[in-house]
Amino acid sequence: MVFSYYHRLTPRQRKIYDRSNRIETLPLDPGAIPHEAVTNLRNALAIESRPAVEAAAQALAQLLNDAFGSPPVRVRVLERRPSNSHGELHGLYEADQVRARPLITLWMRTVQRRQVVAFKTFLRTLLHEIVHHLDYEVLKLEDSLHTEGFYKRESSLLRQLMGEEVGAGDSPSKSRRRSREEGAGASPAK
Repeated sequence: MVFSYYHRLTPRQRKIYDRSNRIETLPLDPGAIPHEAVTNLRNALAIESRPAVEAAAQALAQLLNDAFGSPPVRVRVLERRPSNSHGELHGLYEADQVRARPLITLWMRTVQRRQVVAFKTFLRTLLHEIVHHLDYEVLKLEDSLHTEGFYKRESSLLRQLMGEEVGAGDSPSKSRRRSREEGAGASPAK
């Protein structure tokens, strides 16, 4: 299955898309699953402390990078999500030659109510951006596209971190819909 934008891609981009689409999981060694870091992130969100959330998200990202053998990424957490007529931005992955490290930016509060984002929503958004990082650094994809495989990789990480069965599959439409509903939304990979 391909998403509708596939037909607007160049032949080179289609090859990247097809390769990304075939990779559905990012399995973690059971001993490398950072359960304590996930709990720390949950607790930091519960006390609504931006510095604590940023430190916990950074620690979790580092543990995942260590587990996959990927270079470090910097995680920055800001307060309220930016928005425009297209919606709210939940997360952003930025990598370029100028930065010493790629940067993941996340927002911990909703635009309208300024409420702290639900834990699972925040975790899914963090994982979404980490999957962009892993696409470049571990899978060696030339671009990190939002493919069905991309969303399955994101879901596989979430299931592992939440202690759910790794083989439990989501239908592609359910996975995409849940990503949008839970706040992972499409973020541009740079």
